[in-house]
Amino acid sequence: MASSTLMFGALLLLAGMAVAYPNPGTVTGDISVHDPTMCRDDAGTYFIFSTGVGIPIKTSTDRIAFTDIGVVWPSGAPSGTNTYTGTTNGALWAPDCTYLNGQFYLYYAASTFGSQKSGIFLASSTTGQPGTWSDHGLVTSSASGDTYNAIDPNLLIDNGNWILTLGSFWTGIKEIAIGSSTGKPSSTTVTSLAERTANNGAIEASVLWKQGSFYYLFTSWDNCCDGLSSTYNIRVGRSSSAEGPFVDESGVDLLNGGGTLILGTHDSIVGPGGQDLMTDVDGVVIVYHYYTATDSLLGINLLDFSTGWPVVT
Repeated sequence: MASSTLMFGALLLLAGMAVAYPNPGTVTGDISVHDPTMCRDDAGTYFIFSTGVGIPIKTSTDRIAFTDIGVVWPSGAPSGTNTYTGTTNGALWAPDCTYLNGQFYLYYAASTFGSQKSGIFLASSTTGQPGTWSDHGLVTSSASGDTYNAIDPNLLIDNGNWILTLGSFWTGIKEIAIGSSTGKPSSTTVTSLAERTANNGAIEASVLWKQGSFYYLFTSWDNCCDGLSSTYNIRVGRSSSAEGPFVDESGVDLLNGGGTLILGTHDSIVGPGGQDLMTDVDGVVIVYHYYTATDSLLGINLLDFSTGWPVVT
């Protein structure tokens, strides 16, 4: 558990050009997280879910002060996840929360580091509270020898169509169609959206987002989870179609290693990534984790899309 104050500012020097990251304010309380996702219920309570045993839950009434309230699975993770974590009640990864019509939907992954033996699972709850979740089982999986890795799920609901993006390393980010009535795949088609060859293909944590007439694909590049040696950074491309092709601000296809930097290491903020987006009363919010000398902490910023490309504000 960490109690800290999150402040931003200063500059990142990239290729000789200074990129400024504005100060978004203060986040306090229990803000030790990896791979956060955030939802806001009808009562105005914010829920943060993150990587960990049982899937930790934090709540806030003001998006500033957060409190640990327990885990999604206080009595142990669903037994189906054990096949992928290799243990009983192992750590579950990179949850993705959607709040729709009074219901929380939570996609999450089970795997081990460096393995393609991975599964994505679905749970739901009407309250979001610990121990209230219904297990809907395996959604999709991958195995050694597949061309991608089935972790880091993210759901976009677009005009009633449910689209799940996923993927980490290997051949990058993929997309599958999901049935809205089941939360499970409605097709066997897997569409490729983004891929890198640099740094062993280090791209993951996708978020597919619709803003205006464009679809935006956010990803985390490079290396997570190594404290102050972490090199994570957040990139984006856009397309007029949810299926791509996605290009960055310079016109480079994301399938050819494209991606415009929107947030990287600056000041004492190291390796921001593992992001998620949500719409709030004051605009589009991006949440992510970053590293200090002692912990991995929650970051929250607003995004400005007024130029057609997201800018951290």
